[in-house]
Amino acid sequence: MKMSKINSRNLFLGLILAGSVSLVNAQTTQPETSAATSQTTNPTIEGLKKQIAANPKDAESLAKLAGAYQEASDWPNAIDTWKKISVLLPDWAPSYYSQAYAYQSAKDDANAKIAYEKYIATVKPEEVEQNKKNLAYAYFYLAFTEQQTDPNKAKEHIAKSIQYDPTNEDAVKLSKTLNS
Repeated sequence: MKMSKINSRNLFLGLILAGSVSLVNAQTTQPETSAATSQTTNPTIEGLKKQIAANPKDAESLAKLAGAYQEASDWPNAIDTWKKISVLLPDWAPSYYSQAYAYQSAKDDANAKIAYEKYIATVKPEEVEQNKKNLAYAYFYLAFTEQQTDPNKAKEHIAKSIQYDPTNEDAVKLSKTLNS
């Protein structure tokens, strides 16, 4: 049983890592959507919903559904689905990062901050190397949101962000602003 859980986690991690390129790209670009787009039926989403109805604890299908909701810019459903995954796999850090991203995209900064903090806290030491870019972004986001209210905490966060990704120009600029 434990072996299948490890293999499932590796599969999920692979799904997230494969999707992280589009997530990183999506962080810097805004998809063009309209209310009509989100109202149309998506066969992928409908198929995954049927699979999950048959097996509500199918974390792999839930992850695919959450990704499909994100692709459709359906942030409320993406958030709800990532939350379900977090309940099923509470120590799987990528679900918190994805939740944070969905909250951020939905312009819910308070919950995005909480989810990024949970992501940072959930990344295991042996997973840090493969999560450096996402950790850097999570710390950058926290620094950005705290720069006015808690500049010292923001400085700590931006230092961590740069530690994980010294090439992030936005983080370097924010660091210079905070430390000037």
